[in-house]
Amino acid sequence: MAEEQGKTGKGINTGKLATNMQKRLSRAQEKVLQKLGKADETRDTVFEEGVANFHKQMAEGTKLQKDLRAYLAAVKTMHDASKRLQDCLADMYEPEWFGKEEVDTIAEETDILWSDYHDKLVDNSMIAMDTYLAQFPDVKARIAKRDRKMTDYDSARHHFGSLQKGKKQDQAKIAKAEEELGRAQKVFEEINVDLQDELPQLWNSRVGFYVNTFQSMAGYQQRFHKDMGKLNQDLNDVMTKLDEQRLANEAGAANHSITPDAAPTTRPAPPGPAPVRPPPSPSPSLTPAPDTQQDIILFDGEALVPDANTTAPSQATTPSQPQTDTAVAAAALAATTAVTNGSSEVLPTGVIYKVKAMHDYAATDGDELEMKAGDVVLVLAWENPDEQDDGWLMGVKESHWLENKDLLAKGVFPENFTQKL
Repeated sequence: MAEEQGKTGKGINTGKLATNMQKRLSRAQEKVLQKLGKADETRDTVFEEGVANFHKQMAEGTKLQKDLRAYLAAVKTMHDASKRLQDCLADMYEPEWFGKEEVDTIAEETDILWSDYHDKLVDNSMIAMDTYLAQFPDVKARIAKRDRKMTDYDSARHHFGSLQKGKKQDQAKIAKAEEELGRAQKVFEEINVDLQDELPQLWNSRVGFYVNTFQSMAGYQQRFHKDMGKLNQDLNDVMTKLDEQRLANEAGAANHSITPDAAPTTRPAPPGPAPVRPPPSPSPSLTPAPDTQQDIILFDGEALVPDANTTAPSQATTPSQPQTDTAVAAAALAATTAVTNGSSEVLPTGVIYKVKAMHDYAATDGDELEMKAGDVVLVLAWENPDEQDDGWLMGVKESHWLENKDLLAKGVFPENFTQKL
């Protein structure tokens, strides 16, 4: 029994193979006759246009798929490069620097952002692209099958026509040829009708697919670059503050450094104690004698009486006394009417001019004046100019003067930390 089934199956396979060989032979003969112009070919201009559009659509989709994969590979490469760069920054960023935790957080969030962007492109755009192209092989195979069935139909049609035109007509052969023609025509028309409807729909579907694909990609890119821009701004802010910290440290270091072969830019040594002013002279009488009456100096229409502590001309002076008198007189003159930025301003007695602190200065010695950026300082004349160090001034904060009306809380400060008003 098994042998009989085997023989039957073998016979069926052999018969099917023979039938297929016969079809291929008939199709080849039909194509030759059509090319030689000895047989007409069934033509459908609309369908042929649809097939041309199909091949164009498939070629464009295949190229788009290739370019999208290349774009994804580039995103992956950029992600890897960005991660290495951020890791390098995080590794060399010293713990005591400003913003160490912020830099580590930015590196982590940047890595997450790249990964999320790549995954969204793969899960949506790439999968949609693959799904879109997956339908083309089947349609292409059915178009090829339709061409074969059309050739079979043409071959059957020509065979039937030749039998009808023969001199000796065999009705049995004619009937069989007619039956084969009917079957061939039915198979061809079924597949032809399906493709006639499907090809235009497939062609029109490309518009919606392109819109959805690139619209979603544009949305992903927009959100990605927006979030990445925020992280970049945060990193820029950290770098700016780190640079400000560096400049402040350099300024502090320069406050106590001396450049070789150049004049010192900071005070070489702490100043000595403030010079002791000589004791005041006895108060003059209300009606001085003509030969001892104090001189009255007029400035801008006002009488200026020299300080009672100032040594009278008739008194004996020490060698340094002329310098002290000169400094006091200069201070009195400047205090009476000081010119500040082109306008007259009455300053306290002993004040030469005003300066404004442009940087913070931390006092390192007891006789130095501590300043904050923005403080206004009243500059005083040195009682003994020989004691003044290069690049250093003596002064009192204006806020102290306004509150206490005295110049006692004076101290020295670096001139290059201030700007003259």
